[in-house]
Formats: sequence, C-alpha cells, structure tokens
Amino acid sequence: MSNPLRDMEHPDVIFAIGTNMTECHPVAATRLKKALARGARMIVADPRKIRLASLADVYLPIRVGSDVALLLAMAHVIERDGLVNWEFIEARTAGGDDFLTHVKQFTPEWAAGICEVPAADIERAARLYGEGAPSAIYYTLGITEHICGVDNVKSLCNLALMTGNLGVEGGGINPMRGQNNIQGAGDCGAIPNNYPGFQPVDDPGNCAKFSTAYGREIDCERGITKVTALDRCGMDEDGIHAMLIDGENTVVTDPDKNHCEHALKSLDHLVVIDIFLTDTAELADVVFPATAWGETDGVQTNTERRVQRLRQAVRPPGEARPDWWIISQIATRMGVPGFEFAEAKEVFNELCGLSPIYAGLDWDRIADGEYQWPVPEAGHPGTPRLHEKEFTNGRGLFSIIGYRDPAEVISEEFPVWLTTGRRLQSYHTRTQTGRSAGIEYLLPNETLEVNPDDAAAWGLENGAMVRMSSARGSIEIPVKVTGMSPKGTVFTSFSFANVPVNVLTGSGYDPVTQTAELKVCPVRIEAL
Repeated sequence: MSNPLRDMEHPDVIFAIGTNMTECHPVAATRLKKALARGARMIVADPRKIRLASLADVYLPIRVGSDVALLLAMAHVIERDGLVNWEFIEARTAGGDDFLTHVKQFTPEWAAGICEVPAADIERAARLYGEGAPSAIYYTLGITEHICGVDNVKSLCNLALMTGNLGVEGGGINPMRGQNNIQGAGDCGAIPNNYPGFQPVDDPGNCAKFSTAYGREIDCERGITKVTALDRCGMDEDGIHAMLIDGENTVVTDPDKNHCEHALKSLDHLVVIDIFLTDTAELADVVFPATAWGETDGVQTNTERRVQRLRQAVRPPGEARPDWWIISQIATRMGVPGFEFAEAKEVFNELCGLSPIYAGLDWDRIADGEYQWPVPEAGHPGTPRLHEKEFTNGRGLFSIIGYRDPAEVISEEFPVWLTTGRRLQSYHTRTQTGRSAGIEYLLPNETLEVNPDDAAAWGLENGAMVRMSSARGSIEIPVKVTGMSPKGTVFTSFSFANVPVNVLTGSGYDPVTQTAELKVCPVRIEAL
C-alpha cells in the first residue's frame, strides 16, 4: 500500500476494483464507510453486485477478465476531457507523452463492447476519478489473479500517475493483502526474484552482499515459482524430488487441483509445517507442528507496511515449535551454516542488517513503537505514506498496455463464466475457521451463486444440485439463486475441501509472476 490505513477515511473519491472489501477486509472497510459518511464518492468495479456496489455512486458490473479495457477507456476519458495533472507528470514522471498518445484509441464505446457496461457509465467513472482531490485506488486478488494481473496493476498505476494521486493524503494505490504477514513474507525474501528487502537476486552487487553476509557463494540466478516447481515434481531431469510447504494448504488453494495433488504425490519426500493437519499435510511424509500466533514471539508486517512485535501469550501445546526454529533446525542438521539462531530476536535483527527498508529498526526499537517501512536509518520515524516528495528510482514510469482476452473464453461447450473468491464467514481454506462451531453454523456448506434469469433458463431452483465442469474436471455443488451474480456468470469460493472448486481452474498464468487466472474459468452447468 502506498498509503496508511488511516488515509482510507480521507479520499474525495474511492475507486474500489476487484475487491470485495466488506467480506474480505471487513475491519478496514469500516474506514471507507466513514469516508462515505463524510461525503466521499465511490466507484466500484466488480462482476458481482457485492455490498460495496450498493454504496457506490457509480457501479460498473464488468465482465470477468476485462479490467484492462475498462482502465484504458478511463484513461482515454481523463486525457480527452482535460483532467490530466500536467504539473505532476512533467515534474515527477517519465513516458507520459507516449502513454497519453497511446490511450487516444481506447474509447469508452470500444471498452463497452468488451466490459459489457454502458460507455456512459465508464465516462462517469473516469470523470469522477479524474476530478477527485484526492482519488484513491483499492484493489485485491480480483485484479492480480489473471493472466494479465501485472497489466492490471500497471494500468491502475497509469491512472494514479496521470492524475497526480500519489504521495498525497487520502490518495494512492492500495493493494489490500489477503492474509496477515503476507507483506512481511515478501519483505523477508519469500519471492523467487528478490533477496530480503526486495533486492533483486540477479544484481551482482546484491549477490556479493549476501554471499559475504552468509559466508558462502550464492547462486545469482532467479529462483523458480511454485507453479514451475509443481510442474517439475517427479521429473527425472531437472526434476524436484523433495519439497517443504510452510503454512499453506496447497491442494485446496492452488488451481488445477488434480495436477497439484499428482505433483505432490510424485515427490520422493514432502515435508509440511503447519498448526493443523491440513489436506496438504495429509499427503506429507513428515509434518512438523508449528506454533499459532498467540504461542509465538516474533514480528509481522501488515498490509500498510507497519512492522509489529508479536508476543507469546500462552505456551505452545505438545511439541509445537515456531516456524523459524523448525526451519533453522532442518538447515543446521543438513549442515548448512548461518542458521544458529537462539531466539526470534536474532532472526529479525539479521533482516534489519541486510535490508535497506528495515535498516533503521531492530527488535528493541519496535517493542513499543509504530513504524512503517522504509525506515532507512536509526532515528528515522518511518514512512507511512510513500512517494510524497520523490519516487525511489527517480521518476514514476508510465506503461504502454494493451488489452488481451483471458486464457480461456466462453464457448459452445463451456458457455458460462465462473469466478471465485472468499466469503466473510470462511477464511481462506477453513483450516482455522472450519474448526469453530459458531462459524460452521453461519456457513455450513458451499453454494454456487446463480443469477435468477439463468436459474430459470436452466430449470434450477434454490438448493438444486448441479454438475459444474471445465476443461479440467467436474464438481457437484448446490445452487443459490441470487441477483449478486450477473447473468452468464456464476460465483463460488474455494474454501470447502469437499467442494474442490480448484479442480476446475488453472487455464493460464501471468507470464511475469506466474499467478494463476483463478478469477476467470469457462464452465458448463448441468442439472442433476
């Protein structure tokens, strides 16, 4: 997030796209509601008529996978109607002239044919965002889980750059993280192309720095993603034969479940670290019991880049141990030096010593303080709001983006769009929430949301069982007839292991990040 959470109460205009915030981030969403109560206006772009849509001044029920077309047309209108912040562009950006020439071709009428929303509504949204002082963008996985996820994010960046909505209170580009400490995991280098602190691994200077720090020569090539790793499981040549999965229920969350499960079963050795015996842990040769958040001393960094101490409240049960301790013990017993940590404090202080964005912090300093990185030096107060005076690399860069269809589009064989997401009552794969009787009462099973017109055309009643099939497989699921889903599109979550929706998904991946296109999957619906 470029801006702190408190800034959510101060936009003039809110642009929420690909985010069902009231269900996926209900606490943070209360801040947006405060902004609306104060008089802020809101644009919501989402295929489903989510709760935010009922609060919106402009609601754009775009067809799944058409975000880039919408954003190009909005940029076209902002340029056409003279809403560009030329002072900001000239002082702080690069590539603006080429970008503004590029978007002249993408009219609202062109986008309307792809997005399936009226051109007039696209124009209203563009003018509202362009006139906002300031306007803020909020998005989540509805933007990134596409084959064009990177293009989607860059397109949002283009809108903020051309209107000067960066580095200002109440503005910015704000991705809401899907789980606690996802930001912290990335900060620590849990990304195949970065060392801790988002330092590129293929930079010779970074490679030398970490080789010196770790006392051994380090491979300077980028690592592989989980997608590539699963594809190579069990292969004889360049294959992966052992895997460690820490804190993720991979066989439920990942696309193309059958491929994923086959890959894990092809391994010679699978190790899982988790707090419960998940569906993935059931496949493991060895399971290490980890400690839960209240049983752990450590640090986590939240969605607004705020670094927080985590203090142990209760003793862990049985043989449960902190993840860092388990990993350190595995490394030490494999003969790998550098993992001789005695406590979580030492792990965090090493991160601060190697990562420029944490350089001004240490375990003791964050004990009672509230800091948002970057904190480049001791005594620095932290950086709640990014890009206020300058961009890290000098100038904000415009990107020339074009529209492309999803990896698979609807056809005679698979004529219905499926999109997936999360529900308020069932967090992620229900590893934790599924063990709560109260939550189980609120949401005992999964359903497929079907528009009333589609239900009538397909001869379905509320609660009827259907078979839903894609090019990869089939599942059976009960129907919930609701106007939340638009005609021709159905929705369900991936939370329930007994309704393995991700058997169906997995048609394509973003070429840069290898993020799966979980939000778009053509399917066929058959009554049972």
